[in-house]
Amino acid sequence: MERLKFLIIRFSSIGDIVLTTPVLRLIKSKYPDSELHFVTKQKFKDVVALNPHIDSLHLLGDSLSECIDELKKTEYDYVIDLHNNFRSKRVRRNVKSKHVSWLDKLDIRKFLYTTFKINRLPDVHITDREVDTLKDLGIQNDNAGLEYYISDEDNAKAMELTSALPDGYVAFVIGATYYTKRMPADLIAKIADNLVKPVVLVGGPGDADAAKTIGSLCKNNRMLDLCSKLPLNVSAGIVKNATLVIAHDTGLMHIAAAYKKDIITLWGNTVPEFGMYACEPGEKSMDFEVKNLKCRPCSKLGHHRCPKKHFDCMALQPIDKIINTANDILQKK
Repeated sequence: MERLKFLIIRFSSIGDIVLTTPVLRLIKSKYPDSELHFVTKQKFKDVVALNPHIDSLHLLGDSLSECIDELKKTEYDYVIDLHNNFRSKRVRRNVKSKHVSWLDKLDIRKFLYTTFKINRLPDVHITDREVDTLKDLGIQNDNAGLEYYISDEDNAKAMELTSALPDGYVAFVIGATYYTKRMPADLIAKIADNLVKPVVLVGGPGDADAAKTIGSLCKNNRMLDLCSKLPLNVSAGIVKNATLVIAHDTGLMHIAAAYKKDIITLWGNTVPEFGMYACEPGEKSMDFEVKNLKCRPCSKLGHHRCPKKHFDCMALQPIDKIINTANDILQKK
């Protein structure tokens, strides 16, 4: 069989890169002798560094021109652009390739939904739309979900950090890039206070203050704050070994889905209809969102403050129902 060379482009971010993993798996399954190159930002190297389907990883640093010069050294049979922005278009215009395909990001339809609340989005997960870029290769989705790989050392570190919780724990991913995706600290504290298993708070450097606030509001001592203290893949290990994951619309939610965890996803200004909901997670997974708000969705990404100043998409979440759902899952484990 001919050894085809593929270049997959996805510069950012954590969740979006994880969502490309079915494409990598499917190409290697269909063309096991193929050579698969992947280009992403340097800062997201750890997201795919151990992915066994990638033969060559190219990293975008400060200079796109230098990255393009490196990629031009290889002639590709297929370039598959799963980012489809200005910079990725520059890459696909400049590298040598026989075939080029790209992801339709549905920006006009998302604009209609966020601006005029007219929903013309297809009822299709983004992974299916990404796999559709491979249709000329005769590849169809296997519906096996996402993949995420960490080292044995990172997994061992995660297990060591949670060794005092031998009966299991809830990994609560409190962060998200934008404020309007994050549940307020007092509501997170109320949920954490009423769960039947201990809670491990997971998040990045920007979540440290929120974690401290949550800890100060909680009345029990069954909380472990690991926000801002861990590399990404140790945090992924915390999620991997959790009994249940509670998360916002963010990267670690997709990593949890890759591990087939039961996930309670808390939606703020964004909506599952964008096609970014958990892909093939645990069978008890559930989404919580405040529906029928006239202002929602207000952005395809998020805002650093609520444009309407009431933040009802999080303030009106059914906290008691979230607690009961989580405890029902936990008690059946």
